[in-house]
Amino acid sequence: MTSQSQRVVLASGNAGKLRELHGLLGSLGVELVSQRDLGVTDADETGLSFVENAIIKARHACEVTGLPAIADDSGLEVDALDGEPGIYSARYAGVSGTSREVADAANNARLLERLQGVAEPQRSARFQCVIVSLRHAADPTPLICQGTWEGRILDTSAGVNGFGYDPLFLVPTHGCASAELAPEIKNAISHRGQALEQLRRCWHSPL
Repeated sequence: MTSQSQRVVLASGNAGKLRELHGLLGSLGVELVSQRDLGVTDADETGLSFVENAIIKARHACEVTGLPAIADDSGLEVDALDGEPGIYSARYAGVSGTSREVADAANNARLLERLQGVAEPQRSARFQCVIVSLRHAADPTPLICQGTWEGRILDTSAGVNGFGYDPLFLVPTHGCASAELAPEIKNAISHRGQALEQLRRCWHSPL
């Protein structure tokens, strides 16, 4: 960290997300701190879109900490399921009050159950990511960046990297699951990587 580093709160307690964003934001001179380390509880995600939920989470973190905030809202859209799980991706199986790993496993199991009998050509899907940066809680012009990653849903899990639906998401360009990609490759091509590249290009000082 240099003297020019900016302390910014990440409006998430997801350790996997923190690792990804920390690596991708290093070039911006950002000291990214998880909201969990600052005693911030999760905001109620009452929005009906990824954009709305990202703004809600970022504003909540700003209000509690007084720091600028970055929030990511992302999810998986499966065409055969009319866009499910979408904004409910993190809580698709209805599991709460447990570890992220347990919730991920339950969500993946529900997705496979919902896709039973769906042929491979109809299992198209995409990850969506919206990243919002707020300089303060009353910021009237949030910076909004978006990325999309096209793929398909596998019928069995593969790989141990990443988190969430990564073990079930086939990356056609690489012929493997997202969870089988090296972190640096995933960061370069993923929905979150695309959104963060936009953030890097458009970054405004939160001070």
